[in-house]
Amino acid sequence: MTTPLQIGKYQIRFPLIQGGMGVRVSAAGLAGHVARCGGVGLIATAGIGLNSPHYDGKNFFTADPAALKDEIRKAYEIAPDGIVGTNCMVAVTNYDEMVRASCEGGAKVIVSGAGLPLNLPGLTADYPDVALVPIVSSVKAAELITKKWHKGFNRLPDAVVVEDPDTAGGHLGEKMEKIGSGEYDQYATVRGVKAYYKETWNVDIPVLAAGGIWDRKDLLHALEQGADGVQMASRFVCTEECDASEAFKQMYLDCTEEDIGLLMSPAGLPGRAILKNVENIRNRDVDLEITCPSGCLKKCSYKTSQERFCIVHALDRAQRGDVETGLVFCGTNAWRANRIETVQEVFDELFDLDNGVAKKGAVNS
Repeated sequence: MTTPLQIGKYQIRFPLIQGGMGVRVSAAGLAGHVARCGGVGLIATAGIGLNSPHYDGKNFFTADPAALKDEIRKAYEIAPDGIVGTNCMVAVTNYDEMVRASCEGGAKVIVSGAGLPLNLPGLTADYPDVALVPIVSSVKAAELITKKWHKGFNRLPDAVVVEDPDTAGGHLGEKMEKIGSGEYDQYATVRGVKAYYKETWNVDIPVLAAGGIWDRKDLLHALEQGADGVQMASRFVCTEECDASEAFKQMYLDCTEEDIGLLMSPAGLPGRAILKNVENIRNRDVDLEITCPSGCLKKCSYKTSQERFCIVHALDRAQRGDVETGLVFCGTNAWRANRIETVQEVFDELFDLDNGVAKKGAVNS
């Protein structure tokens, strides 16, 4: 039987966190069903207010926290006893507020990346039961975060996600020129992070591998290489319960391996996406003479100089079904999607389940 994963005070039946995918690709529908199946379901907080009843076209910062609380509530309606959390991007302008809204809404776990979440424990101080999980791509980043958290807040991470920039989707925590160079060794980093906590702090903190995880073979490899579990996102896009539009899912079903590549986000971070329509994305905002409509990012080349495009609204358009001028983020394995399945079917394949019950001799983590 699969050994449960302990993250903070929470025992997760299966060693899997569903990666956060904005804007509204992983909202209540996907996160709730992942939690119901025994994993950690994450609602991506970035731009969650767009395409919600709270948004009137002008009140981005008011709509975001209200919509997030709605989504957390709806996820718990699907999985009353499940582990529902949020993914909070450090790079967004309203990071502090969305972390607080996550706590107020009842999130049990906060996963945070796209920058170093150095003040995360301070923002969650009134909610000590909320598990805090930074995303890193190096041992150095884990050390920096941990020293800051311990010195300032007497807190250590409850788990760490090690993201492989060579395979992961969405915003990536590495310089563009280093991605795909062959220098990065994800599992050496996983083992290095685990060793750091054991040797320096004398604690066993779960370390999860993210990026390139698609099927049971990938999961088993991650566990064999020293990871305590995995975070995976792209595999869940082509599920019935995913909150993205059918057109968004069809982009995954139709794409080839060659269609997937890197672009520079206006946030100043590389991102991996399906690139077939990138020129349409750029041209739309220029043709309509759209200036920054939301101010969603702390640093944004589109906000300051109309360079590139407005990313949050490009992601929102794709989520709603406009894949001609919308941005579709994905990992390197998105081309492997060949059908729409259910979240339960994904868990059945990953963990060798029979009608939701782990078979004898299944994964040990």
